[in-house]
Amino acid sequence: MVEKSDIRVVRCGGSKINLRPSVFSTDSRFVLCASGDSVKVYSTRTEECLHSLQGHTNQVTGITLNPANHLQVYSCSADGTVKLWDFIDGILIKTFIIGYPVFAICVSEKHEGIIFLQLSMATNSKSECLQLVAVHLPKSAEQEVEAKELSAVCSHISSNPSCTALGRGGEFIAFARHLQLNVYFFRKQKTYSFSLQATDKKGAKNAFTCVACHPTDDCIATGHEDGKIRLWRNFNQKKEYTYSTLHWHHNAVNTLCFTPEGTHLLSGGIESVLVQWKYGADNKKELLPRLGGAILHIAASSDGQLFCTSHSDNKLTVIESNFKVCGVIQGLVKGDDVLTDLMIDPRSKALVLNGRPGHLQFYSLLRDKHLYNLDIVQQEYIYEAGLDQFEVVKAVFDIKGSWLATVEERGRKSSDLEFFLKLWAYDEKTQSFVLNTTITAAHTDRIISMCFSSSEETTMLVTTAEDGQFKAWCQGADADTQQDQNFWSCDFVGSYHNLKPTNCSFSADSSLLAVSFQEVITIWSPETWEMLTTLCQPPGEIRDLCFGRLSCSKYLLSTTNRNLCCWNLLTCALEWSTSVEVSKLQPDPLSENVAAFSYQSKHTDLFVFKPSEPRPLFTHKNVCSEKVHRAVFVPQEEPLNNCDESSQWLNRSQLYFLTQNMDLLTFNQATEEDRMLSSSKRLVIDDSVAVTPFYLLLGKHRQQQQNLNTPSYTGADKPQQPQGSATIKELLHTPAHVLPAASVLCSMFVNSLLISKTGVREEMESSEQEMDSEKEEEESEEEMEACDSQQELRAQGSVDEVTPKLSKAQEKELKRVRKTDFSWMAGLIDSKP
Repeated sequence: MVEKSDIRVVRCGGSKINLRPSVFSTDSRFVLCASGDSVKVYSTRTEECLHSLQGHTNQVTGITLNPANHLQVYSCSADGTVKLWDFIDGILIKTFIIGYPVFAICVSEKHEGIIFLQLSMATNSKSECLQLVAVHLPKSAEQEVEAKELSAVCSHISSNPSCTALGRGGEFIAFARHLQLNVYFFRKQKTYSFSLQATDKKGAKNAFTCVACHPTDDCIATGHEDGKIRLWRNFNQKKEYTYSTLHWHHNAVNTLCFTPEGTHLLSGGIESVLVQWKYGADNKKELLPRLGGAILHIAASSDGQLFCTSHSDNKLTVIESNFKVCGVIQGLVKGDDVLTDLMIDPRSKALVLNGRPGHLQFYSLLRDKHLYNLDIVQQEYIYEAGLDQFEVVKAVFDIKGSWLATVEERGRKSSDLEFFLKLWAYDEKTQSFVLNTTITAAHTDRIISMCFSSSEETTMLVTTAEDGQFKAWCQGADADTQQDQNFWSCDFVGSYHNLKPTNCSFSADSSLLAVSFQEVITIWSPETWEMLTTLCQPPGEIRDLCFGRLSCSKYLLSTTNRNLCCWNLLTCALEWSTSVEVSKLQPDPLSENVAAFSYQSKHTDLFVFKPSEPRPLFTHKNVCSEKVHRAVFVPQEEPLNNCDESSQWLNRSQLYFLTQNMDLLTFNQATEEDRMLSSSKRLVIDDSVAVTPFYLLLGKHRQQQQNLNTPSYTGADKPQQPQGSATIKELLHTPAHVLPAASVLCSMFVNSLLISKTGVREEMESSEQEMDSEKEEEESEEEMEACDSQQELRAQGSVDEVTPKLSKAQEKELKRVRKTDFSWMAGLIDSKP
């Protein structure tokens, strides 16, 4: 077995953007949100991702703006660090090492140089009971600093960050847990506690679910499980506290948020309705319904003109103050479970899986962006707990991406089962799939699996069901004209000894069809529908079934809960088998490689192999702690050329898999990942000059100049480089967002290129002095030449033997050339790319 450490499991995108409340920039141009182990910066106008602040090694658990600098943001993570970023340029400024996993962060203007973190001080302790700690940030020039000054503020904090909030700019902090509300005053260093009963006469649920503090008044708003909102006042005196009640939500209140002016209170819950309460006016409210999934968090911009709601379907909705939706940022939808397999659309190369209820989502892995939803059920979804509604349970594409087959079910847990088989045709005009055929009675029992033929010449769909039959569906032909019609019909029905079929798979050339019936594999010919042979599987029901590709097309792989078997179809004999529990078997359509995920000892291992060789090409132990049931190979845009044997299986395709915790992960080379992140991790170059995008463009050319200059010249022989303008150097090395207006820069730039008048006069005077000195030198040189010529004639005795001399005009011109400064030519040559 080959196991290398340079290939590691990384998050590939599609992470949750609804884990924590989002944050607006001060000018409301950007909205920031935690996304996996990075921070995403989106534009509120274009909804595009501008930056991905990458540097954490674990889940980012909170973000907040730096009150001392509105262009900077703090982020905390479960990796035990707090990082300070310049989110405009995407530059990491400083890392504070805390040493404990951080679950939330909050700051205030009144506590300069202090941040408040929610920590679990014990490493083996769960996040059920946390501590609120004040951290004094040390002032140091180093990029990584260890924060040692930790002081506990209060303990027994709820693991839900929505139950903790700072009040009146940092005068007090309110935190709730179960049925108790606590208010801690920093100046008094005293805590007041207020409790509610578990139930009242009406049987209400009074447990706290969220807390929000008024920005200017002494008022605390709390949400509860029964849908009520309580406004607490006079809480600085334990005996005289009062509260009033607001009630609209019929279920738990998930989040509360005051507007910056404090004139309104925003609330949200499972109803997908944003409720705006007017502060001071009892039960006067405004509603914005049908926002999609349940509202988890609400954030408001500093000017109160924009709101941002985070939803359970991994979506951010940007809403104007007049309650008009102006933007939607959709991430990879992650429900409780993915019923369909992970698929790749052959046309758009997008990842396709279950999305919104009754929909399929198309997600671009390259851009980490949601493309669109395809409504399969075409019915309005009702957000009510326990209501049985249609769900998309199966989906598959044909090899060209021209057809899509889906299965939707309702009543899986009851005896009244309803399901439909639908076939969708790709429409070139609309660039989407259009419903072509709906089959209401495809089988008498639920469909277990289905697959399209692998041939581009003919399109055929095979379905297997619990009624003991498998059916082949083809495009129908008109009985009169004998021409293919644009509808589907059943072409063949097959069975085997009344056994229940479990899986089906076509060979690479579609000449064979394999259908498994519990422990038996049957091989059929799609042309004649003749059963060619049967293969007896070792004991255990068959889970996965797939053919080999390319040079391994003669092999058939099958898995049970105990064994992985490889059959040779030419000899109809078992080629090899191994005792391993495979939870997911995924072939690569572009190579002979096959990936097998095995769950053993409470963790999943990966094996990559070729069916012709039982020895794995690559193994990766402890990929994740959960079972893997969904995986897919995604073709690389450009084939890689890896010389390492262990990473050659990544040359053509990249393997993605989905865990039970709905984390989408992939395998990547460490060198490739470091290369992609090198530009974001580099902070200073060339004497602590800040990196700017324009500077990075010039970096390659500057490096080439340094390579040419350093090896060839040493000491005094090395030519001096021309000195550039200080104005130009400052212009190139200053971040764009802090530069003055372009008109000011243009005037400064032009002035730096002009020559002053005093400088011209000095040059003219110096040139006149040089001309006078040259005349004197010429006269003296003429006299010396005359004497020399006479002496030479006397010594040689003949004028014809004298060597030719330069004329006076030629010598004068030569002196001028020698005295001329040609340093400007060196600058011109060096400036060429």
